[in-house]
Amino acid sequence: MTVIPLVIALVITGVASAADLRHVGRLGARALPTFIVLLIAGGLFALLLAPIALDRLSIAEGVASTLQGSASNTAAAPPMPGLVERIVAIVPANPFRAMVDAAMLPLIVFTLIFAVALARVDPARREPVTRLFESIADAMLVVVRWVLAFAPLGIFALALGLAARLGAAAAGALVFYMITLSGVLLLFTLVLYAVAVVIGRAPLRLFATALAPAQAVAFSSRSSLAALPALIAGARERLHAPPAITGFVLPLAVSVFRINVPIAWIVGALFLGKLYGVELGGAELIGLVVTATLISFSVPGIPSASLFLLAPVLVDLGLPAEGAGILIAVDAIPDMFKTTLNVTSHLTVATVVSRS
Repeated sequence: MTVIPLVIALVITGVASAADLRHVGRLGARALPTFIVLLIAGGLFALLLAPIALDRLSIAEGVASTLQGSASNTAAAPPMPGLVERIVAIVPANPFRAMVDAAMLPLIVFTLIFAVALARVDPARREPVTRLFESIADAMLVVVRWVLAFAPLGIFALALGLAARLGAAAAGALVFYMITLSGVLLLFTLVLYAVAVVIGRAPLRLFATALAPAQAVAFSSRSSLAALPALIAGARERLHAPPAITGFVLPLAVSVFRINVPIAWIVGALFLGKLYGVELGGAELIGLVVTATLISFSVPGIPSASLFLLAPVLVDLGLPAEGAGILIAVDAIPDMFKTTLNVTSHLTVATVVSRS
């Protein structure tokens, strides 16, 4: 409800108000390679740590049957589009359809085109439009704060329902998976602190202080978008980031950059491999990292969205698509760590791009 109008408004106001559009283009050209490098690094990091942790997990036959049965009602996954289809779909034929489908990357492309065109309009005609979108952004931030007040209740209800359906033995295997995934996510979050300090040249204490409020919102709400206001405030007030960073790079990162996807897919695939007795080779896992990196840019901004897209990929690995239902059912707690990692990566990218 909030992601579409808020992101559109922030991108338009950030780009249309820029004094030099070439500077905005350079920021985008630097942000995208940073996204890709960090996504691949996250997948390889999970590929290094997750097998070591999951090797200690032993799944009994009865437990496996219980877990597999819990995913028996999962809906069939839609077929994945090919590479050419994805490239063509980057520019939407109908931007309103992109809004309805929550296709963020095509929507961002259209919004950027519109914002650049608006920046070239006579200032007297441009300023009323810019002020309109500034007001829309402010109003949507108020709505976000209302939503945050109720989000913890929904998280508690989902976790309670899952615990009631599963027995103690099956719950133990799932807890092991959740701890493994959450641990890998937390460790890579610490890696990003080092990236911001070493490459972004941000003082550690200053970076951590700027990031902490956004992390608190992300962890409690499972929403990177909900943390965007705190991210912008931290970048402005603590790191003194320029307007192009807070008005363009951060909204772009929140819209399309989800660094948790390769990590979650690697850990989830390895867990399901043990559950279903399927051995995954190194080449398959490397291919999974590449696939997750590409698909991550089109993941909708809703909780556990990447796991819905994982189902057809599991079939290619020789695993049942229904296995994604198991991961989705227990994703409430790991998704808190995923969102915290995402928010940390957004400010890390902003810091690196601002430094460059």
